[in-house]
Amino acid sequence: MPSFRLFFPFGLFFFVCLLSCQSNKKTPDISHIKADVKIERFDQELAQLDTLSVLKQNKLWQTKYAPFYQDFMLHMLEVGDARDTLYIDYMMKRILQQEDFKNLAAAVAEKYPSLQTQEKKLSLAMRYMKYYFPAYNVPRFYSFFSGFSVQVPIGEGYVGIGLDMFLGSDSKFYPSLVRDIPLYLSRRFTPENITPRVVESILRQDLYPPDENNTSSLQHMVYQGKILLAMDSILPETADSLKIGYTAKQLEWAKGYEGEVWSWFLQEDLLYNTDHLRIQKYFTEGPFTAELGENNESAPKLGTYLGWMLIRKYMERNPEVTLKALLANSNAQEILEQSKYKGK
Repeated sequence: MPSFRLFFPFGLFFFVCLLSCQSNKKTPDISHIKADVKIERFDQELAQLDTLSVLKQNKLWQTKYAPFYQDFMLHMLEVGDARDTLYIDYMMKRILQQEDFKNLAAAVAEKYPSLQTQEKKLSLAMRYMKYYFPAYNVPRFYSFFSGFSVQVPIGEGYVGIGLDMFLGSDSKFYPSLVRDIPLYLSRRFTPENITPRVVESILRQDLYPPDENNTSSLQHMVYQGKILLAMDSILPETADSLKIGYTAKQLEWAKGYEGEVWSWFLQEDLLYNTDHLRIQKYFTEGPFTAELGENNESAPKLGTYLGWMLIRKYMERNPEVTLKALLANSNAQEILEQSKYKGK
């Protein structure tokens, strides 16, 4: 069993300051918290690798980038166990000679000559993370590229950042990958999404993984809402569109039809429905939500959006509840009742 967990959260999107109004809640004082993030540029070292130094670098990287490097070779680049030196030498020499590898390495280098902006944003996010979760140990951060295999892998003591999955919505690579990565997803692969996706992956994978006993729409709503409320707290200056993964129009649609969508959930008896095939469409990514709206203009994953609004309402009505206490409360029905949420 691999020691890492792949997280490919397709929730990435346009930065719309006008629509980012999370709340007027006062942010906490984090001036005393130290959490400086330095992203280790494995992508640059990989791009500079030549066929004559594969074995030397392979040995060095097993120590320098452990345990990330072993996970990278096995599960991201998928070339085998880094300890199998003869096979790795053969496979890496083949990869290094491919034009696709060279072109991708060049594109990553051009887009990200520096990661200082991302380091600054991640440092701020990690300070908020430490404020709300004092026991959380800030991991090491590695940037890499692997041929579009994974975006934000989480492993033992590290978070990876697949820069080839953040080349910008206009990247020349993504249209050719449309069979595996639809354009409604790849348009979100932008630099602005790096910090939100890292925070989301840490929350979902390390701090608050989903409960397998959650089966009803309401339970899924509450879980998704908690994740986004935590992102509200850790990323107070980040646009709502980036957190949930909506375009400006999708966020506007969701806000405008929030009451109607909530009423529709009640009318269709969806709130307590446990049929996965029936309800999953309201929580998964897509270009729109089927059954709702005209001309395919509705926002996707509306169950997630409603859950977010429900949790925000709950926290507004219960200001004494801390983020950790919210996450610890597994009673979705109680949260719904105390929120008094009615679709607005």
